[in-house]
Amino acid sequence: MKSKLAITSLLTAITASLCCITPVLALIAGTSGVASTFSWIEPFRPYLIGLTIVVLLFAWYQKLKPEKEIDCECETDEKPKFIQSKTFLGIVTIFAIVMLAFPYYSSIFYPNSEKQIIVVDKTNIKTIEYKISGMTCASCETHVNHEVNKLNGIVNSKTSYENGNAIIEFDETKTNELEIEKAIKTTGYKITDKK
Repeated sequence: MKSKLAITSLLTAITASLCCITPVLALIAGTSGVASTFSWIEPFRPYLIGLTIVVLLFAWYQKLKPEKEIDCECETDEKPKFIQSKTFLGIVTIFAIVMLAFPYYSSIFYPNSEKQIIVVDKTNIKTIEYKISGMTCASCETHVNHEVNKLNGIVNSKTSYENGNAIIEFDETKTNELEIEKAIKTTGYKITDKK
């Protein structure tokens, strides 16, 4: 039972962060279009985090509570299996914490896509704001910025999952709105409006 609790907490922790893990995995796999696949999980994230914590606490309670002594003269010096040990539960607990915190450090997995921009004529610089749906965490922001910054002529790209937008400054002589929209769409997120 105790090992089942540990595995359950592990699964709920992974599920809670799946919406933020997917963009990083998509980048690594080179299939950035699947990045938004699990964004529907985001509204359930607080409940999954709570469930993970409750299951882990109960597993630790079960592991640390004193055993009832049985009046038996049988020898029970049998060492528990690794999956039933405190060490295993500790490893699961640490892994669950790492998974739950993933949205806060996921940006380290993206390569630095900033580049030196030389602007010849400032009249060619244009700023556009795209409203984007499906972003749920900082990992989503980084994913959109990474794809947009691959284009030539991008001066600045600021994406916000909280505001559901991306404000992009670009040189019209080197790229255009259509190319920027294509780059955003490759992430799997949807552009709902532009200004």
